[in-house]
Amino acid sequence: MSPELQKGTDRRQKTLLASLLLSLWAPLATGIAVFLSHSITQVADFVRRTLEFLVLLLSWLVFRYLTKGREPNEETKKRWERIVNLSVALALGASGLVMLFLAFFRFQNFRPGGNVIPGLVIAVLGFIVNLWFWQRYSALERESPHPIIGAQCRLYLAKIFVDTCVILALGAVAFLPAHAVTRHIDALGSVAVSMYLLWSPWRTLNVK
Repeated sequence: MSPELQKGTDRRQKTLLASLLLSLWAPLATGIAVFLSHSITQVADFVRRTLEFLVLLLSWLVFRYLTKGREPNEETKKRWERIVNLSVALALGASGLVMLFLAFFRFQNFRPGGNVIPGLVIAVLGFIVNLWFWQRYSALERESPHPIIGAQCRLYLAKIFVDTCVILALGAVAFLPAHAVTRHIDALGSVAVSMYLLWSPWRTLNVK
């Protein structure tokens, strides 16, 4: 590998590692926030962030394997990509179904209140971080296309959309807890996360 290509590979690997390390804190922080609130959107967001961390972990491990030392043959590359894509698709799809069921089940027993401010702060910070990484991955992809980096671009764009839904839902619970529409906003926020999780397997399995 030429020095220029190696430099580009190193930048991609450092970006993947940075996003992985930052994503590690998201499930921990969101998990704590779940215990402080009654929001079904917060539960869905915790599952979503945990799955995204696992997706990033798999992406980083595969990228390291495919670019470290002697490059694997084409058959080996495709086999690893199939294993990773199928595992991620099954995990996201199953979680999407669980979250969709949870949204409809708890809609009938919605309890306003609870401290959702920590979760709201986490969602806002997550939106800012995800926006930065989406811009970073997009720049790397424009510089030199790579399947794993391209997948991260799509992942982070979806993360930005879901973060927006979570912010709106938790904002309604935090500032309008007794309003009749809050119940629907919170449930719809959870459904939005579920739709993202159910759409993700199709997107993952169709990454070229």
